[in-house]
Amino acid sequence: MVAKAAEKGDAKSVTEQQEKDKKKAEKENEVSEEDQKLQADLNLLVERFQDADSGVQKSALESLRNMIRSSTTSMTSVPKPLKFLRPHFDVMKEVFEKITDPAVKKTCASVLSVMAMTMSTTRESIKYKLLGTKEDIGSWGHEYVRHLAGEVTQEWNENAKDDAEKKEVLLSLAREIVGYFMGHNAEPEACDLLMEIENLPLLPEFVDAHAYGKVCLYLISCVPYVADPEDGHLLRASIKLYHKFNQYTEALRLAIRLNDMDMIKELFTTCPDRSVQKQMAFILAHSQVYLDLDESSDGYDEFMGIMSNSDLNTNHLALARELDIAEPKNPEDVYKSHLEQHRPYGGASLDSARQNLASAFVNGFLNCGFGSDKMFAEDGNKWIYKNKEHGMLSATASLGLILLWDVDGGLTQIDKYLYATDDYIKSGAMLACGIVNARIRNECDPAKALLGEHVLNKSNIIRTGAIIGLSLAYAGTNRGDVLELLLPVLDDEASSLEIRCFTAVSLGLIAVGTCNSEVGEAILHCLMDRSALELKDPLAKMMALGLGLLFMGQQEKVDTVRATLQVLDEPFRTIAVTFADACAYAGTGNVLKVQQFLHICSEHFESPKKEDDKQADASTSAAPLGAAAAAAAAVEKDKKKDEGNDNAMKQGVAALGIALIAMGEDIGAEMSLRSFGHLLRYGDPALRRAIPLALGLLSVSNPKLPVMDTLSKFSHDNDSEVASNSVFAMGLIGAGTNNARLATMLRNLAVYHTKDANSLFMVRIAQGLLHMGKGTHSLSPQYSDRFLVSRAALAGLIIVLSSCLDVKSTILGKHHYLLYYLVPAIQSRMLVCFDEELKPITTSVRVGTAVDTVGQAGRPKAITGFQTHTTPVLLNYGERAELASDEYIPLTSILEGFVILRKRSTDHEMA
Repeated sequence: MVAKAAEKGDAKSVTEQQEKDKKKAEKENEVSEEDQKLQADLNLLVERFQDADSGVQKSALESLRNMIRSSTTSMTSVPKPLKFLRPHFDVMKEVFEKITDPAVKKTCASVLSVMAMTMSTTRESIKYKLLGTKEDIGSWGHEYVRHLAGEVTQEWNENAKDDAEKKEVLLSLAREIVGYFMGHNAEPEACDLLMEIENLPLLPEFVDAHAYGKVCLYLISCVPYVADPEDGHLLRASIKLYHKFNQYTEALRLAIRLNDMDMIKELFTTCPDRSVQKQMAFILAHSQVYLDLDESSDGYDEFMGIMSNSDLNTNHLALARELDIAEPKNPEDVYKSHLEQHRPYGGASLDSARQNLASAFVNGFLNCGFGSDKMFAEDGNKWIYKNKEHGMLSATASLGLILLWDVDGGLTQIDKYLYATDDYIKSGAMLACGIVNARIRNECDPAKALLGEHVLNKSNIIRTGAIIGLSLAYAGTNRGDVLELLLPVLDDEASSLEIRCFTAVSLGLIAVGTCNSEVGEAILHCLMDRSALELKDPLAKMMALGLGLLFMGQQEKVDTVRATLQVLDEPFRTIAVTFADACAYAGTGNVLKVQQFLHICSEHFESPKKEDDKQADASTSAAPLGAAAAAAAAVEKDKKKDEGNDNAMKQGVAALGIALIAMGEDIGAEMSLRSFGHLLRYGDPALRRAIPLALGLLSVSNPKLPVMDTLSKFSHDNDSEVASNSVFAMGLIGAGTNNARLATMLRNLAVYHTKDANSLFMVRIAQGLLHMGKGTHSLSPQYSDRFLVSRAALAGLIIVLSSCLDVKSTILGKHHYLLYYLVPAIQSRMLVCFDEELKPITTSVRVGTAVDTVGQAGRPKAITGFQTHTTPVLLNYGERAELASDEYIPLTSILEGFVILRKRSTDHEMA
């Protein structure tokens, strides 16, 4: 009974639903009186159109045309006339073929073209448009023009590639469509059409002074989503537009992105406005691009002074005084040990040499660029001798961080340590010389003069300081004379593997992104001469990284080197190729490369431990082995262990490669975060050690909450290397931000790891990075509103992170001085304003979160949630500034770093 009742209920509900659907269909098919009249009129006009008399046909077509045109001017749904004419479309096409009067035939073609928009699936709109009248294309409405643009694109790609005549016809129609779009605030659609038919050079003739800003913004926003070389075409088209409308600073940013030195020089020298040239010089200085200008040119000394960054330290100290943070600080001001609860008695002196070394790094990072500290000021020698061997090297080098960018004053203070009897101190002083000269170009070349003669020193320790110091001083410059000093080290028989690896990575840093063939060949030869045993060394991967750095951002240009690397044996071959690909496609968001690296990461290898257990079980069950068999088993065991480590290194490099490629655009970065989340949970132990480093690289100096929480969770991991790398990554994402949440997390970790000297050392390093420059610095390689990426900064970051893949033998071993490779990435987060005479001025600015305004109508707000400050101010990651007063006009649209302001007047417009 119950079952029957249920069946009855189901049948009833189905019937009710059918009734509802029927009523709905009837309602939809219901035609109002007005629509019935329209339908009857249209049917009558179609009948008259079939008349043999051309006069009657013409009259009917005119009426049809007027009715359709009045309904298609602003379409939100299919217009009624087109809906009612649908049954007559085929009939009208047949009549069209029979029409003999050319004028009537053209009018009919125009009407059929519009009708085909909703009735045809075979691109008949464009077919009839080309046969129709040459009237204004916009008279049929915006939707018709958009539809036509789509068909032009399809026709061009499928049929016009090899047909010059058809190309010309379509190009003429495309010009008409682009002109219409530009006149009706549809700039993105005009750009899309020209991109699809590969005719972007036509754009400038359609763009006026009111539209160029929107057009360029749209073209630039498309760059991350198109493949090479199309991205270059978009940037060059934008440069032409900016140049046409005298926006030299905007054009310069794009030329820097292209890395086109000839274009950069042309823009600089052709700019007629001296003040705008000064602003361009500031942009070039930030990008570490140096132009060889004619010494007789007007303003040569001033421009070269700006481009050499000689006033960077002065302006940074002025900012410190303005923000009242010039007073030197102690590491204890960061540790805040008095806030740490439940600290076991005697924990502080667990490993005093290790903690003294940590304090040296923290002291350097904390007072970075401020020229004074409390430790060296009290008694530098005493402080240095509290460390041991390599610790003394790093402690001495930390003086370079404190004196960062102060070439004249800094070298004087470092000089006394250059004559120390201890090689470690001497080497540290050389490294400090290199650090002080970072980002600064000095005519005297003090770094080269002081360090060049020690590159081939008998002592490997002194060599190390000189080589790394030179690479930091000349990072990204591709200076031939400096490269010539370092190249012989690779072939020198006295050079140890360690020295060769440091030399290779230093050469890569100096010539980063230049595809320097001489350096590339030297590193390749050095790699091929190494034995299989040497390539198993934890530092050997640095040589492969040095080779990869030469091709930073160069994409397909790396193919030759990739092919050459195939001669190496596995697994080092995969490591070298992965480094090369990761560097070549850095910041491009290339999906295919990311998939390739994810495939490497997803492979599962049996861990050496499990193999050992299996062998142990087998040996206990078998009869006692002879001495020879036991030795063979031990060799096999070591071999498998090495294989496991090498496979782990492959996956670690691939994980860093994913982050390196995805960091260029937001969507890719977001998707990578999700992939890393899965790999952290299900990946092999060795891969899990690399993931925190990759997360850190994705969010450098950008403490995102999800990333922060993930790293915090894994900083308590049972695997000490996962924990150490997570802690370091926490320092990296908070570098220079003084983030209170991160500071609390790190203080809690210091208590948690009190008894583990290595982990505590890493916590201290992270605390130093977090408070870098007392919160005025950033390690982010992105600048200029995150549009440009500093290759030298990115190279420095990837060198440090690669060394952390084997953190126990590098950063936590004796190679902690590799942390100084972060120096090229250190930049100030300040916004300082000058007048046209380069005198500092204060003005009100609004600082808020940057908003994407691409393709938005009118003049949308570029920032949201802003606060008003007085310059100088500090800008966080993802923030944008704009002037709050109308008193001045900025000479660049991106308010970042050093900005020149021009007094507003009625007759003065921005150059």
